[in-house]
Amino acid sequence: MPGPVRTVERLAWRAGRFTSGERAISEETAVAFTYNGTTYAVMMATPQDLEDFAVGFTVTEGLVASPDEIERIEVLELEAGIELQMRLNESRAGALAARRRFLAGPTGCGLCGIESLTEAMRPLQPLADHVAVSPRDIMRAMAALPDLQTINQQTHAVHGAAFYRPADDGLIMREDVGRHNALDKLCGALLRDDISRQSGFALVTSRLSIEMIQKAATVGIPILVAVSAPTALAVRAADSVGMTLVAVARSDGFEVFTHPQRIKEERSLHVVAG
Repeated sequence: MPGPVRTVERLAWRAGRFTSGERAISEETAVAFTYNGTTYAVMMATPQDLEDFAVGFTVTEGLVASPDEIERIEVLELEAGIELQMRLNESRAGALAARRRFLAGPTGCGLCGIESLTEAMRPLQPLADHVAVSPRDIMRAMAALPDLQTINQQTHAVHGAAFYRPADDGLIMREDVGRHNALDKLCGALLRDDISRQSGFALVTSRLSIEMIQKAATVGIPILVAVSAPTALAVRAADSVGMTLVAVARSDGFEVFTHPQRIKEERSLHVVAG
């Protein structure tokens, strides 16, 4: 299996002259998602945390409602790329057959296998409102991100998605050349390890568009923090589903766009009974 980083020779032009040397760059490979023997999508992605990617993509794209409906996952390295072979249970396999489509997606394709406007704007279940975090929690999590982005430290060319739990100061990080892929991998890690989405909040090192909101909401993440700005549609989607959307999160602060009631000054995360 190829590693996530490769070192290549390069010729640099700086200060009026050429110099030879090396640069660490991100690996990218074709990853095929195959369900019950038929390919559904082919994504360009970083070849790491592939089981998380398989589960996260399958759930956030609405192909299954729960990881329990995936009976088996096999990761196969082929000459042309990597194949994630999954077997869905009988009921899900039948539903997928009705919308099956071979799709070659660019890096981090946002809306995969979508064939209608109705599918693209699929309704989402309202998110639970039993969690609150403090501004200090958000700033602490943002400050911790760079040290955990091990691939980005070497390449300066990948996105990160993380989940922060204030109760134990724990941060789960996943990286990929595609921002949607990074979030899918994080969602898959949370689902596979059965980590409560009410125990913290997610952070992404990218801008926020509608599909990022959809993916996070599908797995029940109530608070999403981003370093860049959201689109107007992302704000409307987050507002309608009850998600707290925090963006433009930098070292000097952040902006809250929707449902600010979950951000409590000088309070660590607290789960409300009920």
